Amino acid sequence: MPEELLARVVQVLVTVVEAVGAAVIFVGAVWTAGRFVVAGIRHRSAAVFTPIRLSLGRFLTLGLEFQLAADILRTAVSPTFGQLGRLAAIATIRTALNYFLGREIRQEQRQLGTSDGPPADRSGPAAGAPSADPAGEGDGRR
Repeated sequence: MPEELLARVVQVLVTVVEAVGAAVIFVGAVWTAGRFVVAGIRHRSAAVFTPIRLSLGRFLTLGLEFQLAADILRTAVSPTFGQLGRLAAIATIRTALNYFLGREIRQEQRQLGTSDGPPADRSGPAAGAPSADPAGEGDGRR
């Protein structure tokens, strides 16, 4: 009986996590569509659409992560080899999607000169470049 109860609880959790993932993707699509229409009316330049695409990419990435989490939960209780194989295939596909989507987002951000992190000090070394003074003692910056 306890295993049945656990299976039911996990199934409810799977449903909730899948619904959250679907909602994230749906909200992102609606939000992006709205921004697309407004930007299309106000501007005629294709460059204004890049940040909108980046926003949609972030929503898609987050939604796919929730979907993958639901798949992992689904196989948490007494998985069969068939379920594990299915999970491996789904995880591989979704991970590949996330990887390429994330790569495209980073590429677009570089082209725009933006990032999600704090603004880089443009006077110092290139963003992401290792410092010659790892302790940060030589120049007073840290």
